[in-house]
Formats: sequence, C-alpha cells, structure tokens
Amino acid sequence: MKDPRRPDGSEMQKPRVAVVGATGYAGFELARLLLRHPQINKPTFYLRDGSAQVRCLTELFPQLRGWGEAPCRAYSVEAVASSGATVAFLATPHEASLDLAPPLLDAGLRVVDLSGAFRFREPDTFVAWYKLRPPARKLLEQATYGLPELYSAALPQARLVANPGCYATSVVLGLRPVIDAGWADRSRGIVCDCKSGASGAGKEPKRELHFVEVDENFRAYGLFSHRHTPEITDHLGLESAEIMFSTHLLPVARGILSTLYVWLDRPREAAEVESLYREFYAGRPMVRVWPAGRLPELQHVAHTNFCDIGFALDASGERLVVVSCLDNLGKGAAGQAVQNLNGMMGFEEAAALLC
Repeated sequence: MKDPRRPDGSEMQKPRVAVVGATGYAGFELARLLLRHPQINKPTFYLRDGSAQVRCLTELFPQLRGWGEAPCRAYSVEAVASSGATVAFLATPHEASLDLAPPLLDAGLRVVDLSGAFRFREPDTFVAWYKLRPPARKLLEQATYGLPELYSAALPQARLVANPGCYATSVVLGLRPVIDAGWADRSRGIVCDCKSGASGAGKEPKRELHFVEVDENFRAYGLFSHRHTPEITDHLGLESAEIMFSTHLLPVARGILSTLYVWLDRPREAAEVESLYREFYAGRPMVRVWPAGRLPELQHVAHTNFCDIGFALDASGERLVVVSCLDNLGKGAAGQAVQNLNGMMGFEEAAALLC
C-alpha cells in the first residue's frame, strides 16, 4: 500500500466518496467494501424516495453494525457536491443513472456507475437492448468501460466510469486472450454457456425469483435477448453471428460460472494455452489463472473480487473449453467498482479487496 503522506512527511487528506443508492444487493456489497477501504474517508450514503428517512445504513443492513459510521442523507446534487466528495458511485437502476450522472458530473464530481446506462458508444445500442430513452452521446463518448484488466490506462483521467455487466466480465476476461492472439477459429462460432446466482436479478420482488421457484430448479432465460450481449461482442471484437450466448439461473445466491467453447485455428498444446493466459494477466491481481486441466468452481470465488480462469484442451488440441468464475456481486459489480476507484485515485489495484 502506498504511504498516504506528502513529501514533507505530513499526512495527506483522504478523499471522500459518496454512494447514491446502496439499498440493493450490489449496493450493500459496495458499502461493505468502502467502509473498510484504508485510503478513503468513511463514505456517505445518499438515499432516494422512500428510504430518505433512514439515518444510518445499519438500519437497512444490521450486518454493518460495528463497522464504523455509515451515515445516510437524503439525496440531492447540492448535498453530494457540498459534502467534499470527489467521486460518486451510482448503485441505482439504469433509468435513474441516466438522470443522476449528468448533474453530478456538471458539479465537478467523478462518477462510477454500476448500471448499464453508459456502457456503449452508440445511444441506439442502449435503446435497443434496454428499451429506455437514450443517454446523451457526449456522455457515452467520454465514458470509460471499467474493466481494469483491459482499460486500466484510461482510469486515472476518467470522469465517468461505466462498470461492466457481470456476465460480460466473466465472458470477456475468459475469452480475450484467445481472441487477441488470433487463436480462435471464429468461422466455427464460439459458445458462451453461462450460469448465475439469483442475486444477479436484483432485489426487486419478482414471481420467478421466489424461493419456491428457484429452489431445486435450474432454467435458461434471456436467450438471444440478454442485455449483456452487446458488451460481449463490443469488447471481444466479434460479430453477433460469431457467438452464441446463453444465460441460466442457478438455485444459489451469488456467483457466475461461464463455460466457453472455442475451436482453435490450429492444434495447440496445453502449456501454450496456459502460458498465453498467464502472460496476458501478468500483474493483474484480480485474475487467477488455474493450471492446465484444473477448473474453478463457484465456491472458490464467492465473496471475493477474483475472476478465476481454468481450461481444458481436447486430445486433438483444437477444441478449447474455458471456465471463467466470479462473484456477480464482487468482480461482477461492487468489487469491480472499487477496483475502478483504485485505478482512478492511483491506489493499489487490490486495495480493500483482499481483506
């Protein structure tokens, strides 16, 4: 960890952050991480609508009692801007982020948005997949896609960071080394078979997420219509016809396991594949590459910010199966948001994420 001191030896002022939202699953995870972050002041939480009367986040999440101050305030741009915060997290729905981000940016804050509102370069892409009004093009043009393993160089200057989707994170990290190396035979198609825990659907009550519907059940959903599809194609440089992306709901609370099927351009050795992944993710502390033939499981990444990647290669050396595992609330949401904060502020990448 960097020593938070000025050249004259005096302590530097720790930056302040604001969190707008924080009443959902990802919001709670974000609060838990920020409250223990060693290089920022304790965050202030700004709540909207019916939650505005809450004075401390422990009223909503008793699990946080004893972690220190977690003050809640009624949200307004003025309240956030006058708090001394330099970064605001938006743990809000897509449509709310569309309204909240512009005035916060205009007030001089930097914004990390956990929704899908600013993940695309073209407004029409967002409209087509999210069925909401378009974001302003000027915001999309300045937004940084917050996948630090690929775009960390843009974070120190970023004013608006669009936190990636959870499925997209697992698929893009799992496939990007092979795609960038030109090893994939794209003419034969790539299959991304993904499964997620129920918290990935959010906290809003829905019939299909009731306990009796999820327990002892397993189902596919969102086939050819899942909103993370254009993120995957955009950040892998693939055409939609080159990929099959399927999503499934697991009867577990959290976690994503993506099984990715790729035909290679020519036979490869397992050692080559392992070396490719290790070199690609060298120095990236949040990606753990497993030895050839060993595969990660959900239990290995639950409650962490790691993305674990393993693979198997068939006897011909031409068929590769990559397994990419992460926690959808950690590396797939709140943990990645904190990782982006660390990149924006010049902190160590894993600050608050390994304890």
